[in-house]
Amino acid sequence: MQSFSRAVRAALAATALAAGTFVAVPAAAADDRYQRGPDPTAESIVAARGTFEIRAVVITRAAAEGYGGGTVYYPTDTSEGTFGAVAISPGYRSSQAAIAWLGPRLASQGFVVLTIDTLRPADSPTRRGAQLLAALEQLREGALADRIDPDRLAVMGHSMGGGGSLEAAKDDPALRAVIPMTPWSPDRTFPEVTAPTLVIGAEDDVVARVRSYAEPIYESLPADGDKAYLELRDASHSAPSAPSTTIAKYSLSWLKRHVDDDERYTQFLCPAPVVDAELSEVRSTCD
Repeated sequence: MQSFSRAVRAALAATALAAGTFVAVPAAAADDRYQRGPDPTAESIVAARGTFEIRAVVITRAAAEGYGGGTVYYPTDTSEGTFGAVAISPGYRSSQAAIAWLGPRLASQGFVVLTIDTLRPADSPTRRGAQLLAALEQLREGALADRIDPDRLAVMGHSMGGGGSLEAAKDDPALRAVIPMTPWSPDRTFPEVTAPTLVIGAEDDVVARVRSYAEPIYESLPADGDKAYLELRDASHSAPSAPSTTIAKYSLSWLKRHVDDDERYTQFLCPAPVVDAELSEVRSTCD
């Protein structure tokens, strides 16, 4: 059974051979905003795929360090420099398959994305948070390290995984962005989280009702921080488990703005989106 590093190196070699040359990984781009890809448009942020060609490598449970395995999706083109990395956790009793759609969607826009399985299906948000950080650490030190900027890391998660993303951000204030989707956590206040946080709730969620979870979580975040709350209209707790244009476009914009310091995406976040057919409620600290 191949280790994670051996599997990734084999994939990188295959990419190089297919291109007829060896992959050269340049140093980080001189532009400290780390813009990746062409100028965004209203059409590009809702596209099922971005402009980057990607590959996927499976991390077996045996090869994973501190979590239950997963899949890494990464851009094959390194000509623009390094990429930010995002780890994503599924919810209670779910596998990475429940959030796998986000992997290629975000990676093709210019991120290295790791969708994880947890060590146990019923792991608590606290344990999921620790596993998200372990996954990022393995990415940062593994065979893809030259493609990843170790200072541009983010976490996402659904349900208990959303709670886990907040726990990860509480434990590691260096994270650049946090996106809890229909989050569930026994702890509903996170004043310690200082990373820019996009909370996504669902109007018809009966598992983690927005008034009991998503809204108080959002309100508990520092008032002077970058934060936003988007509530999906007519959506259930499981909404993030299926491809969603609404989740994708705002998650992408949030990651681009805060992980890549890419001001080109500010237009999709500020001024804040308005209540419409997609969103039943919006809150934001954006001016």
